[in-house]
Amino acid sequence: MNINKRYNSLTEYYDKKYGSKVAKISLNANFSCPNKDGTKGYGGCTYCTKLGSGDFAGDKEKPLKEQFEEIKKIMIQKWPNAKYIPYLQANSNTYAPLDKLKEIYESISKFDDIVSISIATRCDCLEDDKIEYLKELNKRIPIQIELGLQTIHENTAKLINRGHDLEEFRTAVKKLRDANIEVVVHIINGLPGETKEMMIETAKYLNTLDIQGVKIHSLLILKGTKMGTDYMNNPFHILSLEEYVDIVVEQIRNLDPNIVIHRLAADGRVDDLIEPKWTIKKLVVMNEIDKALRKLNAHQGDYLGNSS
Repeated sequence: MNINKRYNSLTEYYDKKYGSKVAKISLNANFSCPNKDGTKGYGGCTYCTKLGSGDFAGDKEKPLKEQFEEIKKIMIQKWPNAKYIPYLQANSNTYAPLDKLKEIYESISKFDDIVSISIATRCDCLEDDKIEYLKELNKRIPIQIELGLQTIHENTAKLINRGHDLEEFRTAVKKLRDANIEVVVHIINGLPGETKEMMIETAKYLNTLDIQGVKIHSLLILKGTKMGTDYMNNPFHILSLEEYVDIVVEQIRNLDPNIVIHRLAADGRVDDLIEPKWTIKKLVVMNEIDKALRKLNAHQGDYLGNSS
């Protein structure tokens, strides 16, 4: 591992794999979600905005190629020799008939200077025919599927209206890995009623799955969400920065060092953020995690006997 990072960081992973800076470009293909349109539920997960996870994705009114090129122009100024990963971020990006998915994915696969395609979706939007197609596409350009788990605790999952159970999630991961498709899992710290121990259990569970990456987020309570309304009417405990850092450090120490850590802090629109306010300063959060790891001389996988 990088001597400056005590965990398996995405930046270092991409640098070793591609020999250059790799930047993700978030796109919005105007997908919906079965947890919003009534197929599995209405309103989505209680913390989710109308845009889903695509708050920073491109303009859905524009063609994907145009979205990609506009953002790429900005990134080139900062990283002239970068490679790119188009990231279908907003809502559930396998939630459509296979013909439509093929049209979208094939188009993206022809974008210039890309090394992979990343697709955010739900475990209940990955039917066998879609996985079979992704398996074939993956032979032509690497495919990465991002899945939201958030928590392994079923009571919390019901409370946040996740709309699927843990076994559905495990099954989807296995099918994707059987197809040799890379999997990145999202988890959230600070969900209502969860203790530090529960959050660490969720991180430990990831070691039982054949996954390649993880994104660790703090819960963001946002205006215009059901959770935002509930919180304003009946506030619950919000993790402090110190609590969050402590939990993340313990999760890192419990995490298989082969799993690449894609993210350790959440992003949200400042104007929409109700709590926690400390998430606005993402760099501060990252620095505090690094400082805590150094202070403890801690590394990813410490508790597994795999420290580096």
